Amino acid sequence: MTSEVESIGAGFKPVADERREITRNVVVPRRHPGRWIAVAVLAVLVLQFGQAISVNPNFHWDVYLTYLFAPPVIRGVGWTLLLTVVAMTVAITVAGLLVVMRDSENPILRGIAYGWVWFFRGTPIYTQLLFWGLFAVLFPNLSLSIPFGPELISVETKYIVTPAIAAILGLGFNESAYLTEIFRAGFNSIDRGQAEAAQALGMKRAKIWMRILMPQAMRVIIPPTGNETIGMLKMTSLVLAIPFTLDLTFATNAISNRLYLPIPLLLVAGTWYLAITSLLMIGQYFLERHFGKGVSAHSTRVG
Repeated sequence: MTSEVESIGAGFKPVADERREITRNVVVPRRHPGRWIAVAVLAVLVLQFGQAISVNPNFHWDVYLTYLFAPPVIRGVGWTLLLTVVAMTVAITVAGLLVVMRDSENPILRGIAYGWVWFFRGTPIYTQLLFWGLFAVLFPNLSLSIPFGPELISVETKYIVTPAIAAILGLGFNESAYLTEIFRAGFNSIDRGQAEAAQALGMKRAKIWMRILMPQAMRVIIPPTGNETIGMLKMTSLVLAIPFTLDLTFATNAISNRLYLPIPLLLVAGTWYLAITSLLMIGQYFLERHFGKGVSAHSTRVG
């Protein structure tokens, strides 16, 4: 009897032994020494690069700090932002009209839309800005007259197509050709059955666009449009071709030509462009987050 009890008791292990065995079987995460070595090497390189730049006298950091917030530079930043906003507004408006024309049943409107996109996408932006800068030379007067008849109204072009207007038209018209394709891709990504179902329920076409189609299309439209806005900001530096003399690039170039120190003023311009671009990227992130709420929640529930 005693031997049977001993044999049965031998099959059971104390609780402490079981815990010790479980502890020994815990899975240890895999070590990645290569990652830490790579991080250490990159950190050393970044520190050396930063030190080399900070102590290099050829960068003239004193000049950089002097003109970073100089009044001409701040004024140039303001004009650059204004050009970006107004030109993008023109581009979005024209692109919306072109999308409607591309989907129109009128072959003339479709042909005009195709021709517009073909021309402004096929020619360099610098060439287009040069054309707008010379517009007043090519057409000294803008007139309204009866065909083959007397002239009714005539105005000198230089009073209408000023350098600011030329810059806005050049940037906006060029950008509208690219936004047209972006908008078309966004609207074509929506199932047409939704619009048909809404029409069957008696919804008006305008309400269908605003309540059903537009919110869904914005998920596709906003990311590339945000990228185009950032590109527009940097493209304002090309308005020197008109010439437009109030933007950030012209302001920093004027100072550098006066001081014969281009490097610190290039750093000033680059710093401001980087700062504005960073703010635009933050705004783009929140817009994408706003219009992608339904998709994110759905993907979270499915996962």
